[in-house]
Amino acid sequence: MVDQILLYISAAGDLVPEREALSQAVVEIPVTLGWRIIQSPYKGEPVNPDAVTAADVHLLLLGSDIRAPIGLEWLYSRRFGRLPVLFLKQDIQRTMAAQNFMHHIEAQTTWHLFKNSSDLSQQVLKLLASHILERANYYALSTKERDRLTSWQDELNASGTKNIEDIRGGAGDSSVILSPERYIPSEGVLIQPKEDD
Repeated sequence: MVDQILLYISAAGDLVPEREALSQAVVEIPVTLGWRIIQSPYKGEPVNPDAVTAADVHLLLLGSDIRAPIGLEWLYSRRFGRLPVLFLKQDIQRTMAAQNFMHHIEAQTTWHLFKNSSDLSQQVLKLLASHILERANYYALSTKERDRLTSWQDELNASGTKNIEDIRGGAGDSSVILSPERYIPSEGVLIQPKEDD
């Protein structure tokens, strides 16, 4: 049984707010799956090619510039026959390198445009909900969980873009989000919050 989704986010340091927003948004999805979120290193760490090629969903975000290691992550993905979902930030100035990369990629796939972190989060949540529902058996979703996710997806599609006013820091790096429903610790005890009587 697969109980975790590997989400890889390729994004340069100029898109830290977007990286933060996406890492925080996935917890809104009403499933008991855990999340392993790996993001492009932007502090000089090496790329994890295994994570790039094994990702269940790979997002590539482009802002003002194409910076290392985004191009390398694109190459790893394509070399293994994978195609990241591309998101392009609107209404910003781009360097010549970013413009060249953008046009080179357009020959292989299309860009999804986004205005800000809120818009991007909404688009990605819709994409992830569809991804999970299309693979409901693979992720071993119960009928109740599938119905709940379908209803949530319908609400998400009917609503407009929510405004994210306060993005708390700390989620812009790689992270793991575990689900208490599916995660059984090998050592120790999983602490549950007290239920009100």
